[in-house]
Amino acid sequence: MTPIRGSADVGSGLAPARDARPISEGERIHVVGAGGAGASAAALLAHHRGASVSGCDPGGPSPYTPPLVSAGIHLDWMHSAAHVNGVPPPDRLAVTKALTAVDPNNAELVAARAAAIPLEPWQQVIADAAVGKTLVGVAGTHGKSTSSGWLVHVLTEAGLDPIAFVGALLPGRLTGGLPSTVRWGQGAPFVVEADEYAGNFDPYRPDLAILTSAEWDHPDVFADRAAVVDCFATWLERAAVTVAQPVLVANVGEEGVAEVVGRLRGWPGLVHEISLATGTWESEPFLVGTILAAESGGTTLRMEGAALASPGIARLRLAGRHNAANALGVAGAALALGVAPDVLMAALGSFDGVGRRLERKGEGRGVVVYDDYGHHPTAIRETLAALRQLEPRRRVWAVYEPLTYHRTAAMLEEFAAVLATADAVAIADIWAGRDPDTTIVSAAALAEATARRRPGLTAVAPGSVEQTADWLARSVRPGDAVLVMGGGKSYRIAELLLEALSE
Repeated sequence: MTPIRGSADVGSGLAPARDARPISEGERIHVVGAGGAGASAAALLAHHRGASVSGCDPGGPSPYTPPLVSAGIHLDWMHSAAHVNGVPPPDRLAVTKALTAVDPNNAELVAARAAAIPLEPWQQVIADAAVGKTLVGVAGTHGKSTSSGWLVHVLTEAGLDPIAFVGALLPGRLTGGLPSTVRWGQGAPFVVEADEYAGNFDPYRPDLAILTSAEWDHPDVFADRAAVVDCFATWLERAAVTVAQPVLVANVGEEGVAEVVGRLRGWPGLVHEISLATGTWESEPFLVGTILAAESGGTTLRMEGAALASPGIARLRLAGRHNAANALGVAGAALALGVAPDVLMAALGSFDGVGRRLERKGEGRGVVVYDDYGHHPTAIRETLAALRQLEPRRRVWAVYEPLTYHRTAAMLEEFAAVLATADAVAIADIWAGRDPDTTIVSAAALAEATARRRPGLTAVAPGSVEQTADWLARSVRPGDAVLVMGGGKSYRIAELLLEALSE
């Protein structure tokens, strides 16, 4: 697959990103693909802004749809031109790009084009919902959902009552109701997870941004890391056109982010550099973090720098060096938004995480099961290391459902290398996503490449997520820790395995 540059309208048939405008009271917005994490958030946020919202998704109810049903948003579990041709018709359609790529002749898309009804990515609706607020965009190859949810938690604890879209389920104690990807508040901050894929974040013009990392991913869109760096730099430069003095909290301890900052030398915004790394700095950094302890109960992180009058200590419940770096980014953004240091340290330490990010799902027959969204070699490596911190005496299973054929083929040996650091490995069938070619690689090929990395390592490809869960139930033993990873239906492996272990 030939990489393309990530503009919002490339190959999608959707309108390009535009400057945000307020959502009108009573505006009719129909969300196509409303069962997804982001599209469901667009529906909820538009509803809170006073729009008349409807949605559809042939995939049926998902973990993200209960809050929509609770809010009284009408959902249909099928596509139909009637959703567009009704009386009155919608003023616009918010669409997930996966649909435009897989089914460009979808009946609703065709009907909207025929009626000259605007087709926009759901990200544009979220940007419109943020008009009048302080937009905080959390971007990066890794760590976006955890950092976004963490920042929402800190701002809530500080009494700033933020609005938010996070690409993972926030717990009910943060949303004030059902677990959801949306938090609705009355405060000024509007936190949004900003995804770089194919220009998904183009509609967002953040007043404040966090950049966690910039690494090569999405080989169908980005040719190499240089293309990823260019994408982030261009996004930030675009923000400076409409925002008077944007602020960037940049994790310069990560090589790609340092390159992005190097691109922004003439940028009119303010760059706050943060890092876990020590060393020589041209000027005092905004925040530097030192890990004092990494134990089964969490991580103790010391922070110092220009942002703090005196060093602070945060005792994090989350494990892993990557989460210590995420905590620094959250701290930098919170301090820039006026959160007091003592409130910040306490709030950093009371955060339990968001859904599907090293989430402990349960235990049965002495086997503990975790679920994670990781689907990139770096994310898998860091998550496995974090699990070993939490469960130091257990045999660790890496159970992975690869996300897309093109990513798996492009990074096969990198995946094999990190998976082979586990004590045993199971690879479920690849989740195709938008991929048109499902012949270029297989789960079995990844399992074989993993097994070659370490003689004697158990590395198998049992089949579907159901078959994988069934095979695991017969193969795990008391004392094991099973880490399920992937972005498709992999969460079902964890659920089914726990059901089998409870029988």
